[in-house]
Amino acid sequence: VNSFVARTNTCGELRAAHVGQEVTLCGWIQYQRQGLFLVLRDFQGLTQLVIPQDEAHSHVRKLLSSAPVESVVQVTGIVSSRPPGQENVKMPTGDIEVKVETAEVLNFCKKLPFEIKDFIKKSEALRMQYRYLDLRSSRLQHNLRLRSRVVMRMREYLCNHHGFVDVETPTLFKRTPGGAKEFLVPSREVGKFYSLPQSPQQFKQLLMIGGLDRYFQVARCYRDEGSRPDRQPEFTQIDIEMSFVDQAGIQSLIEGLLQYSWPEERGPITTPFPSMTYEEALATYGTDKPDTRFGMEIVDISDALRRWDVRFVQNVLSYPHGTAKAICIPQGVRYLKNKDLESLKEAAKSQFNQEIVDVICRPDESLKSLLTKFLGEEQQSELKQVLNMQVDDVVLLAAGDHKRVCSALGSLRLESADLLEAAGMVLRDPTALHFLWVVDFPLFLPKEENPTELESAHHPFTAPHPSDTNLLYSDPAKVRSQHYDLVLNGSEIGGGSIRIHDAEQQRFVLEKVLKEDSEVLSHLLEALEFGAPPHGGIALGLDRLISLIVGSPSIRDVIAFPKSFKGRDLMGNAPDYVTPEELEPYHIHVSWPVAETEAKKN
Repeated sequence: VNSFVARTNTCGELRAAHVGQEVTLCGWIQYQRQGLFLVLRDFQGLTQLVIPQDEAHSHVRKLLSSAPVESVVQVTGIVSSRPPGQENVKMPTGDIEVKVETAEVLNFCKKLPFEIKDFIKKSEALRMQYRYLDLRSSRLQHNLRLRSRVVMRMREYLCNHHGFVDVETPTLFKRTPGGAKEFLVPSREVGKFYSLPQSPQQFKQLLMIGGLDRYFQVARCYRDEGSRPDRQPEFTQIDIEMSFVDQAGIQSLIEGLLQYSWPEERGPITTPFPSMTYEEALATYGTDKPDTRFGMEIVDISDALRRWDVRFVQNVLSYPHGTAKAICIPQGVRYLKNKDLESLKEAAKSQFNQEIVDVICRPDESLKSLLTKFLGEEQQSELKQVLNMQVDDVVLLAAGDHKRVCSALGSLRLESADLLEAAGMVLRDPTALHFLWVVDFPLFLPKEENPTELESAHHPFTAPHPSDTNLLYSDPAKVRSQHYDLVLNGSEIGGGSIRIHDAEQQRFVLEKVLKEDSEVLSHLLEALEFGAPPHGGIALGLDRLISLIVGSPSIRDVIAFPKSFKGRDLMGNAPDYVTPEELEPYHIHVSWPVAETEAKKN
């Protein structure tokens, strides 16, 4: 790290073994103390400098004593041992100091908008406005350098060990049917636009048809959707595709890739990862990305309730997809307040239109609930046994449509876990790594706006499950897919599938099932007719993966220059206005609302 540059050493590498050596250091002034000492910082650490006090070095003393914090300096001096008792065990360089002989201020720093210290709290908006200053923090330095190491190890594993070819695919392309909204880019041809791809999906399939056999790319992808803590309008994927592979082959590759690239400080990864079907995940955890670090699993109590004479429950269970399920919150009486329970029930009502009944186990083991007036002692005892209820446990019970009930209870499971942990219960180990494959997703789902029509659950290129191929032509809503997701601690970090490699099957899916214009994909359909090999792949969300490794709640902490929650670049103020003259070659005219016209003038 010291080759090609003015320094001889970094600020983080000097030790007792360097005592007596003349060194040159470059970095930022972390802080200065009484004109006697100065702490210099660079990307690798901190070194204490001793400012000379003798007359011969008065110009050095004056220079370093007056330079503001965060000014950039270059110093040359002799490494010395610190006086006995003045060592700093909290600093890796705490046994030594550098007695400065010459110094140069390379650049003075003006008054800072915030201090460059990790313990100083800053608003996220301020951090993003001055991102270049925020990047100096040890936390972001660590995150970005770890990200670089992980990506480098991934390249080694894929290219050097398994013969993958790193191929860059175009950023300017055309609209893809289905999936997320895409950003449009105007062209100089009247009425014609490019799209920024939400993934290199079509290109990597075309590379397989082209005979490359094994492709990967650290791919930039774009989605015109609102930002969330784990989503950005532009993001990075580790994109992978292979020919002549099945689902098990892709899964084994990814498990090996993560084992090889995983940072040592996070501990080893155990493979193979467990697997669960989509239906199992929904029924047990209420989501297709379950956090398996803790229990509180959804329990089906339909059979028990069918035997009881509770009319409103019987009515619900008589419907085709009617069910009754519950989750048990351990020690809920001790850790949750009444307002917490009311908040949970209100969330289920507002988000899922699902009523929730709570059941509390009193100290005498009797049950307190609106439901108990319909139940005898024997039935209450059976309910406690089915749910394994203990004293002070709280049960949340729901009855209704299977998917809605599961989704509501799955959401309440996670909200309850947050409340329990906020109240002091240790529930989810932050150091634990619970990987999980979720498989056998439905190939199609009913459209929200029109449930009689179908849309792709993954994307329109996903192949049907081999056992369900015939159903594709008779009852497509029942077809399972060869789609698989990789989940880590309740977050989806990757998703992929085996692809359709038969042109006629692909055309049928597009035209007959999805009712899409296949002409948009005529290039791909034609390519599939020229000897397309069976192929499949996966994409790992690099930003989300790294944020989980470093324990950050937001992917913005692992991206050098992220967008804000609203998708804006607060540092460069993008997106920004352009003049009518700049738009003219693209045949675009902006029609401004009156309010926006006035704002633009101001």
